[in-house]
Amino acid sequence: MLPSEKELPVKRTGITVTAVTLFTAALVAPATAAEAAPPPPPDASTASQHLAGLTVQAEGSMDGYTREKFPHWIDQGNNCNTREVVLKRDGENVQVNSECQAVSGTWRSPYDGAVWTQRDDLDIDHMVPLAQAWRSGANTWTTARRRQFANDLTSSQLWAVTDNVNQAKGDKDPAQWTPPLASFRCMYARSWIDVKYRYELTVDSAEKTALGRLLDTC
Repeated sequence: MLPSEKELPVKRTGITVTAVTLFTAALVAPATAAEAAPPPPPDASTASQHLAGLTVQAEGSMDGYTREKFPHWIDQGNNCNTREVVLKRDGENVQVNSECQAVSGTWRSPYDGAVWTQRDDLDIDHMVPLAQAWRSGANTWTTARRRQFANDLTSSQLWAVTDNVNQAKGDKDPAQWTPPLASFRCMYARSWIDVKYRYELTVDSAEKTALGRLLDTC
């Protein structure tokens, strides 16, 4: 994501765990540890095959791009939007209020390993950022296709992560940025490749080389 795509003000660096006050009107809706992750991408061997099948092409321009061309966060039913669904899915012991807003829980950011107990410390990151997708072929999509991409709960496209780490990532590809937590870089590459493969997006040569190198760590 671009700096202008930042969801919430950034104030922190490093690991923080703070108390969250429970609202008396909150509805208890715990997320189990097994649910605390997006759907997994294919394994490294399959990811390598999919990477080989991606079209290699120089990135396009940002001409015409606006974040509004990727409508989100959309209604997912039960008074919840996509952001709230991911916060509940990726956290543990998450409690939500009548408006589906997380009022307590614990989240571990996979990008840096930081643990948070306040929703405002988290962004919902698009694994393949919207602006990156635009430069890789999404500029030709319909609005409906871009809406699906920006709210995709069926793949490993959406992750609850530390907000300022997400800002550091911006709209960079893996040749320009990788997660600080080395142990997550294999999953990062597999997820990135899966999203690009599913949506038939292109990769540039440096991006493809970097992804191959990250798969070697798996």
